[in-house]
Parts: sequence; C-alpha cells; structure tokens
Amino acid sequence: MGFRPESLRGATAAGQVAGHVDYRLARNAVVSEFRKGRLSRLDVCDAHPELLRAAGSVGEETPEECPICEEDRVRLVSYVFGARLPPSGKLVSTRAELAKLSRTDRHLACYVVEVCPTCSWNHLAQTFAVARSGGPAGRRATT
Repeated sequence: MGFRPESLRGATAAGQVAGHVDYRLARNAVVSEFRKGRLSRLDVCDAHPELLRAAGSVGEETPEECPICEEDRVRLVSYVFGARLPPSGKLVSTRAELAKLSRTDRHLACYVVEVCPTCSWNHLAQTFAVARSGGPAGRRATT
C-alpha cells in the first residue's frame, strides 16, 4: 500500500511533512528520455520480483496509467527503513501499521515506490520522515 506523508497525524496545516521529498521531476525526466528513444524498455522496466509481488498483493492502485506500457494502472508500495527493522525495510500494508510505526521513538523513513505489475516499470515516487504522532518529523520523541 502506498501512503502519503499527510496520512500521519504529525502533518502540518499545509499538509506537508518536514523531510518530504517528491521525485516527480526525476520521474518525468526518465519518462521523457524513454519516449524520445534514448532509454529502452529494458532500461526502465526492471522491478525486482519482490517489488512486483508486493505491488500485486498490497500495492495501492492509483488512477494513473503506467507511463511506459499504458496497459495497467500504477500501484504504490511503501517501505519503512530504520533502526531495528530488517535491512531490506518493512513493507507497510495498512495506514494503521504506518501510524503504529510513527509512535516509536526511532528515526524512520518511508519510501513510496510506484510500480507497474504488467511491464515492471518502477520509480521512487517520494520519501518522508515517519515522525512520532503529534511531533515534528525526524526528531526523537522524549516520552
């Protein structure tokens, strides 16, 4: 499942969370290079089998068509990385699970990847700090 940073209760009034990075410009550049023929489909459709499995089982389907094959809708898959989590990250499948992780006193980061299960397109969509609910992102809670 893919989540937006504003799904955490620590979001600011403007709907932005400190430490939020959107990779839309990089994505658009890759798609543009593919459409111009400077990148092949093999260059851009290289999702790892585990990422494809996650997209198929818990990925959040978006209304957006895949920019490469235009045959399927892009799915968002979220992973959280940080202390005391597996080196490969923790696949987050529900908003409740993300909220639970946000209540820890650990520095955590969420990575949201867009994936096309049909052609294996994948691109990092955004990253954001997973903050303790009600506190600033990236700051260690003191309770």
